[in-house]
Amino acid sequence: MTLARTALTLCAIVLSTGTAFAASHAMDNPMVGGAPMLADRNIVENAVNSADHTTLVAAVKAAGLVDTLAGPGPFTVFAPVNDAFAALPAGTVETLLQPENKDLLTKILTAHVVAGKWPASDIAAAARASSDGFYHFNAISGDALSAQVRGDNVYIFDESGNASLVTISDVDQSNGVIHVIDKVLLPK
Repeated sequence: MTLARTALTLCAIVLSTGTAFAASHAMDNPMVGGAPMLADRNIVENAVNSADHTTLVAAVKAAGLVDTLAGPGPFTVFAPVNDAFAALPAGTVETLLQPENKDLLTKILTAHVVAGKWPASDIAAAARASSDGFYHFNAISGDALSAQVRGDNVYIFDESGNASLVTISDVDQSNGVIHVIDKVLLPK
């Protein structure tokens, strides 16, 4: 009986340790769009699994940016959700996805990408340390972006001053990091 109880106790410890490890590992990288985001996969490999980013993935494919965003990077991507694209004026996404608008689509998408890996804590620290409360930086498109901290939230501003809330931060990728945002950043 004692041996049986010892075996059951050991099994319980092993199972709870495994469960704790799995929960700990899942917490390291948040779920996005109902899918696990695996840190050993690149930006494209993870994005295609997110149900919340199907429009972004279609746009990346139409712009011919798959190889770039699957490349070594590192990149920081501010990834708008489907609802962000849906909030644009009617017909905008459909128009942008047409081959003749590839240059404009590429400009818009690369306005969401920054060279280097920028965790949210670094962006927030830079914003807090600045004299105006904004961290100013450039996307790979050359467009100016700014970050501001309001309470516990980080907002990313496009060149027109439109604010997008970072809803999920620090989704680590093998070639950078993704921060999920609730609006599309638009160049002027």
